Amino acid sequence: MGQDTRSASAAAEKAVRDIRRKTRKRYSTEEKIRIVLAGLRGEESIAELCRQEGISQGLYYSWSKEFLEAGKKRLAGDTARQANTDEVKHLRKEAHELKEVVAEQALEIRLLKKSMLEDGGDEE
Repeated sequence: MGQDTRSASAAAEKAVRDIRRKTRKRYSTEEKIRIVLAGLRGEESIAELCRQEGISQGLYYSWSKEFLEAGKKRLAGDTARQANTDEVKHLRKEAHELKEVVAEQALEIRLLKKSMLEDGGDEE
């Protein structure tokens, strides 16, 4: 009988955990930002804010850290563009091709000038 009670209790706990997991509130990005900004404003304590929002302080600090890190990366990205984007790769390839065209034309001009001088053309 003790075994049946433990298994029934374990099954009940599992059912409660499943219900909590399925009914857990999911916060949108906008809600997370609003909560983090409210905490950063400092109008009330983080503990009070977390109680009002129904979240743990650990979750708040996790969101806050992610928020600040994302901002830091974004600001760093404004001053130094990522060199691995498709657009940058395309522009580098195009610049390389244009340099080749310029080099070919410079060589062609040199050869034409040389042939003109050898044929007795006017010197510039």
